[in-house]
Amino acid sequence: MVTNKKDIRALTKEQLRDFFVKQGDKAFRGNQVYEWLWQKAAHTFDDMTNISKETRKMLEDNFVINHIEVDNMQRSNDGTIKNAVRLHDGLIVESVLIPTPTRTTACVSSQVGCSLDCKFCATARLKRMRNLNPDEIYDQVVAIDNESRHYHNRPLSNIVFMGMGEPLMNYNNVLKAIDKITSPEGLGMSSKRITLSTSGVPKMIKKMADDGVKFNLAVSLHSAIEEVRTSIMPFNETFPLDDLREALEYWYAKTKRKISYEYVVWNGINDTQKDIDALVKFCKYVPCKVNIIEYNPIDDGEYQQASSEALEQYIKTLEQHRIVVNVRRSRGKDIDAACGQLANKS
Repeated sequence: MVTNKKDIRALTKEQLRDFFVKQGDKAFRGNQVYEWLWQKAAHTFDDMTNISKETRKMLEDNFVINHIEVDNMQRSNDGTIKNAVRLHDGLIVESVLIPTPTRTTACVSSQVGCSLDCKFCATARLKRMRNLNPDEIYDQVVAIDNESRHYHNRPLSNIVFMGMGEPLMNYNNVLKAIDKITSPEGLGMSSKRITLSTSGVPKMIKKMADDGVKFNLAVSLHSAIEEVRTSIMPFNETFPLDDLREALEYWYAKTKRKISYEYVVWNGINDTQKDIDALVKFCKYVPCKVNIIEYNPIDDGEYQQASSEALEQYIKTLEQHRIVVNVRRSRGKDIDAACGQLANKS
């Protein structure tokens, strides 16, 4: 619904306090409203039960809470949940709850569509329609935390920015959302439990390091050979591997935190010993670990999961060079909630 009212969650706590003072009320009223908006994730002003009806009406006349709605929730056979999230302007993004025996992870989106053009990813086909606001990112996490408590009897433990969009192309809003998520006045989650996954925007990786962020960094790498990476991730031509390597070295020098490389192996694309050797060399630049991710088809058949022999050769070679490697089996494939599938059939 289109409205001229201001989104109240765009205001800081200080701005809310000032607003109430100008209305002839007490400044602490702003603290109460701020708590309802963030810590208690109120959907409407009527939810704010410790505030008078007159004050709630005044807020209703001046502001709007542009809250997301879970338009459609799908539950996988393996317990994974995919949410189709409707934004205030009617656009849809998707987010995913991924459960394991020891944790529940929220995979959240940062853009409607995506700024980049990775050929193996369904989201990239949508192109970017707009960035998500901090509150829209925050709301995805709140919704998944509620689902985690309801379906898995425990609060959300981890967050990964691996949903729709390139987080570093929506840098300011993503950082504002993380600030709210980690704040005691928000969800109070530890930064150590948050991972931002990027396809690799060197300038912004350096900015993150300069800004002193406390969360973890993952890079969607998929090839350490220039022409191969460009063929599957065309933006690599603009952000080549040498620039990415330099930015990651800068990140580690500043933060002293390891990097995770997300890596899918495809049949006939990056499944040779030459590809493996290039990855090993790239891994030597900065302390890191490699997550080999099972590929999830997006229907056109151009990209196919590599053979188990190729995957085993990757694992064997990486371990020989004392590089930590994990194999991530896909979750939620039956509801198109797995890595690379978001927006495939929505």
